[in-house]
Amino acid sequence: MEKASIIFRRFLVWRVKYIDQRNFVLILSLVVGILSGLAAVLLKNTIFATHHLLTGGFNIEDQNILYLAYPVVGIFIAVLFARKVVKDDLGHGISKILHSLSKKGGNIKSHNNFSSIVASTFTIGFGGSVGAEAPIVMTGASIGSSLGRLFHQNYKTITLLIGCGAAGAVSGIFKAPMAGLVFTLEVLMLGLSMASLVPLIISAFSAATVAYFFMGDGAEFYWHLENPFILNNIPFYIGLGILGGLSSLYFSRTLIWSENKLQKIKNPYIRLLFGGLVLSILIYILPQLYGEGYTTITAFLNGNKDIVFDNSLFYQLRNHEWALLILLGLLILFKVFASAATTGSGGVGGVFAPSLFTGGVLGYFFARVVNATGLYVLPESHFTLVGMAAVMAGVLHAPLTAIFLIAEITHGYELFVPLMMASTISYLTINYFEPHSIYTKQLARKGELLTHHKDKAVLTLMRLNKVVETDFLPVKSTDTLGALVKVIAKAKRNLFPVIGSKGQLKGIVVLDDIREIMFNHNLYNNTTVEDVMQVPPAFLDINENMDSVMKKFEETGAWNLPVIEDGKYMGFVSKSKIFSVYRRVLMHFTDE
Repeated sequence: MEKASIIFRRFLVWRVKYIDQRNFVLILSLVVGILSGLAAVLLKNTIFATHHLLTGGFNIEDQNILYLAYPVVGIFIAVLFARKVVKDDLGHGISKILHSLSKKGGNIKSHNNFSSIVASTFTIGFGGSVGAEAPIVMTGASIGSSLGRLFHQNYKTITLLIGCGAAGAVSGIFKAPMAGLVFTLEVLMLGLSMASLVPLIISAFSAATVAYFFMGDGAEFYWHLENPFILNNIPFYIGLGILGGLSSLYFSRTLIWSENKLQKIKNPYIRLLFGGLVLSILIYILPQLYGEGYTTITAFLNGNKDIVFDNSLFYQLRNHEWALLILLGLLILFKVFASAATTGSGGVGGVFAPSLFTGGVLGYFFARVVNATGLYVLPESHFTLVGMAAVMAGVLHAPLTAIFLIAEITHGYELFVPLMMASTISYLTINYFEPHSIYTKQLARKGELLTHHKDKAVLTLMRLNKVVETDFLPVKSTDTLGALVKVIAKAKRNLFPVIGSKGQLKGIVVLDDIREIMFNHNLYNNTTVEDVMQVPPAFLDINENMDSVMKKFEETGAWNLPVIEDGKYMGFVSKSKIFSVYRRVLMHFTDE
């Protein structure tokens, strides 16, 4: 082990001598892309193999009682793996990436290189109603973070490598390099220069190449364009865009609400049992909620409506249009509950696939309803695709990602105009009600979200406890003016915190306030600190985010504000110190 460490240190020295930083980052981006692509291929195949092993022999004409058991077993294995093996929470991968970028210096735990793959395989393969995209993005980002730290890169480079891992993961699992690139810029919100785009592109195309090599060049959803885009259908695409935005709002709020309800069950195994049973019952009634649901979407694209009835209690009703519409409506309504039951009970997966599934079913349902009126005929496959993009754009707050992803995974570039139209309208619709996506809502509420706004991004990276100054001499409220003057004689500051017996801040003494009386010896014994102290214009909590800190400085006009923790005095923060640290962080954060 020691010998390997020596060899590695020699390599680092050799690298610095012969490979400049720019070229080394390009090499790392290629490695990250290849590893992310391999991880994506591995996850895709393990989920497929597990799914096929468990359900491959089911008769489509019969409902199967095993649907009541599989999801609970899969989530139980995932929870056991997370709690006993890696001993960490593996859920909400993309939110964790965003949090690591803003609060942990891009440090993602190394076990995420493999743990999300294992846990999501059991979760989704056994029927968990979530997607594999968030786990694989977490894996790719972890690979980027691990390599960056292994080679002692700075925060800016590690951030870029995390983006490379995310781009490679999306590119590899969907074989969609453009979508992977746009996803990193739009969802992870990395403020990158044009020079930084090159490593992202390298990772995206290298991961896609790996995926093509192992899985062939077929699209995710098999579909053939039979009818071209018709301008007369534009009003219907606009209507679908609005419905997509409202559906996204319903999906996002219901998912968060449902997960929060499950989290109130403190015992993890009771929570697992309750959430798993809810999921199992939903899948037993509506088998299309099993797993990612991509098979259902592919069937809709190819005109197969009967898949809605396969393995269900309603198989005998497959020739009734009203039964089809009711089941489609139920799938739209209950997919979010199935997803929340999966993740809320401890399963590992993301909202990519559920949003695509919900959107695809919504688009197909919309077209079937219009066609059922007999007044107009809409191409159902077109609206299935556009619905997928609309809901995904709304849930992720990422219209560009939705547009390019659907175009790439279906080879449906001929529908670029309606994809753009519906995705944009959906995004604008949900943005009116919800300014943050399902990934960023909690982080934004805590002030821990990095955005494309450089000022806010830099403030998010800053920590209040790093700018607190503690070289202020404290005094007591009972001290006399004479005692205060003796303290002032030793001080290098013009502020003096007045501290109580329990360490609490009772007030402050400002030198300018006592300058006129401090040399009046007649007042030295009769005047106390309590007589001359003032209450600070505002207090700062040690855990307060820097955006809130700057707002208090602006509102009060103060140059120094006291910091407290649990009611106890910690020190002061000055504007000059914040500006100095701000500039230093800005230089590390950007290429400027």
